[in-house]
Amino acid sequence: MNKSIFYHAGCPVCVSAEQDIISLIGEQNVQIIHLGEQQDQIQVAETAGLKSVPALLTPNGNVLHINFGASIEDLKN
Repeated sequence: MNKSIFYHAGCPVCVSAEQDIISLIGEQNVQIIHLGEQQDQIQVAETAGLKSVPALLTPNGNVLHINFGASIEDLKN
């Protein structure tokens, strides 16, 4: 994986964090995945270690949970 992946659910906390992440690391260095719209990616996110969103998955596999918008369990329903 060459890019970081930013996972979010579209809530105000997530959207604000998305803008900050893009500002910090650059849009070309991050893939944005909206789990509310791309529910097929929830299992991928869980497998990577995400417990809540917003979260950033780094290229070396570390998960950085940012603030708290929603748990992954809440997104499944």
